[in-house]
Amino acid sequence: MDAEVITSPAVLILLGPPGAGKGTQARMLEERFGLVQLSTGDLLRAAVAQGTEAGKAAKAVMEAGDLVSDQIVIDILRDRLNADDCAKGVILDGFPRTTVQAQALDDLLDESGQQINAAISLEVDDAAMVTRISGRFTCGGCGEGYHDTFKAPAKAGTCDKCGSTQMKRRADDNAETVGSRLEAYHAQTAPLIAYYQGKEVLKSVDAMGEISTIAAAMATLTTQAMN
Repeated sequence: MDAEVITSPAVLILLGPPGAGKGTQARMLEERFGLVQLSTGDLLRAAVAQGTEAGKAAKAVMEAGDLVSDQIVIDILRDRLNADDCAKGVILDGFPRTTVQAQALDDLLDESGQQINAAISLEVDDAAMVTRISGRFTCGGCGEGYHDTFKAPAKAGTCDKCGSTQMKRRADDNAETVGSRLEAYHAQTAPLIAYYQGKEVLKSVDAMGEISTIAAAMATLTTQAMN
């Protein structure tokens, strides 16, 4: 599918607990609208690999066994937003996680005259997350997401998108860890819903249906946010 035309750089934020499908939906929006999906983990790894100043700072912190500060993440994000491939806009997946980070992001976007077009909350049933999370895995080649029940590859063990046979499962994608992760989400990240509602950019999507149905709703909201 050809990317849809966007007249000015867009900034979308995806909100939702672990297993809500943020990564899957972000990749579909990326392809449809020509945006770039940015996740905190990928940003950190790329910055460290490239040896940027912010990347060096992040590497030192991680090697010391500490958590990377919000300021370092913002510095890395600033560098990434200036890259040519982000000219059409970005989808932030996994950042911000707290209102403090959201405020720092607002300040960063103000520097370049940008603003958040929409913060889309993927609404899910907590109980259903156990099944979703414990069955998911990704392609080690291209990052395409799969699930034992809901989205199995056409050929078992082979990625539909790139043909890789290197499939990966996160060690913490099991029923035992889901409860604590959901609890952390509700305590730290759910307040962002109120934050973005106050800014009148919050949108909500029922994320308990078929992936294609959710994607259609996400695309509609994205189109509306661009105009």
